[in-house]
Amino acid sequence: MNKVPMTVHGEQALRQELEQLKGVERPRVISDIAVAREHGDLKENAEYHAAREQQGFIEGRIQEIEGKLSLAQVIDVTKVTKSGKVIFGVTVELLNLETDEEVRYRIVGEDEADIKAGKISITSPIARALIGKQEGDVVNVRTPGGDVEYEISGVEHI
Repeated sequence: MNKVPMTVHGEQALRQELEQLKGVERPRVISDIAVAREHGDLKENAEYHAAREQQGFIEGRIQEIEGKLSLAQVIDVTKVTKSGKVIFGVTVELLNLETDEEVRYRIVGEDEADIKAGKISITSPIARALIGKQEGDVVNVRTPGGDVEYEISGVEHI
């Protein structure tokens, strides 16, 4: 199986969610099922069916997270020698050469991507265009609104 790149923060977030699901959510739903069973006829028991559905969701999410963690290649960019090169995990400052607008993105794994938080997936068109380039390079990025030229004004290992 191919390893999937993940930041240290991304791995921590998944591990916390897994602990919450296993330590809090799973025992709660098991208790809910037991209480609902005591109400008698399971065919007409909405609480029982809702709790069973919730249990299925929780167990599915636990399996999904465990699978992702088993494939994760955790990369701590703060321990990688700074070279000015854009690699997975770095925070990149870009200058839009048309509008002079500056943007900052952190290149993260697919599960961590959150454009509102400035985190873009390694598989996104902009990240693919940036990977391997150097600070000071001009990069042409194809966007839905047309091509955009960015200058890489900074590469940070944070």
